[in-house]
Amino acid sequence: MIFSKTLINWYSNNKRDLPWRKTQNPYNIWLSEIILQQTQVAQGSPYYEAFLKAFPTIFDLAKADESKVLKLWQGLGYYSRARNLHTAAKYIVDELDGKFPSTYKELLKLKGVGDYTASAIASICFSEATAVVDGNVYRVLARYFGIDTPINSTKGAKEFKALAQELIDKESPATFNQAIMEFGATQCKPQLPNCLKCPFKDNCIAFQKNTVTSLPVKIKTAKAKKRYFNFLVFLSDDNETVLEKRKGKGIWQNLYQFPLIETNKETDFDVFNSLVKEHPLLNETDFELYLYNDNSIIHKLSHQHLYTKFWVIKVDEPIPDGISKEEIHNYAVPILIGNFIEAFNFQ
Repeated sequence: MIFSKTLINWYSNNKRDLPWRKTQNPYNIWLSEIILQQTQVAQGSPYYEAFLKAFPTIFDLAKADESKVLKLWQGLGYYSRARNLHTAAKYIVDELDGKFPSTYKELLKLKGVGDYTASAIASICFSEATAVVDGNVYRVLARYFGIDTPINSTKGAKEFKALAQELIDKESPATFNQAIMEFGATQCKPQLPNCLKCPFKDNCIAFQKNTVTSLPVKIKTAKAKKRYFNFLVFLSDDNETVLEKRKGKGIWQNLYQFPLIETNKETDFDVFNSLVKEHPLLNETDFELYLYNDNSIIHKLSHQHLYTKFWVIKVDEPIPDGISKEEIHNYAVPILIGNFIEAFNFQ
């Protein structure tokens, strides 16, 4: 088909030199695809290199402590990706004797691997003609074919997958899949696409109808929930502080944070001072309280916005389960906490 030939020709002249394009090792490709979910190439590349250095093989990743995996992942966000990566590695080593699944259907059985990732690995590593559909692919196809079906609807997911599958070059599925993703990332970009130098401009319906900026269509999701986090940064005279491990299935599972008091709205000093007095770590101990940041730090997650304040609590007596300030950099923490630690200059 003309579309695939034009696309592959463009790719051969314009593809970026990326480290994971120099291998067909499924472990490397899988690692790169998981890291690049919800992450730009520029941000994800150093993490890819760091993971391969720390865990050169899937056996190394499988036997690693989760805490080390999460620490290395720190700053990428969406930490469930790291936990799923670790779980899948252990499954491959323990249940499959370290042999990576080689088909789309088998790849789907891995924790954290969906249609897109399974298609990418199957095509790039094992030449299976199964089309990838990610944000870049949605955008390219929606614009070229003038499709206004919402991409985040069940109908849209099926429609675009079927179209991509019809278009894929059966002889060169790996090249086609990488080409269409690269085209969306660097040429048919969300903002300011380079339409005038696009090889598809003469046949692109969105370009002809001047609807490039309105495609693809996406159904608006629910408004993000506001939450109010107040972190307690304990400092003792013997240079200790406190970190707690988050439990449960909420955000930042198994990461560490300062003790947290969540309120239903932003609180002033007097109100919060009364709340802190009841905290079990104080146990009627005398303390000095001050607010580190007068204005809340707004940390935006996919479905919630965290309005965050850091309250410094100085105490004379030893803190139960305290850790030395020098140790604080050894813990895997959310980027919100990590940024504070760097700014506060724990020594």
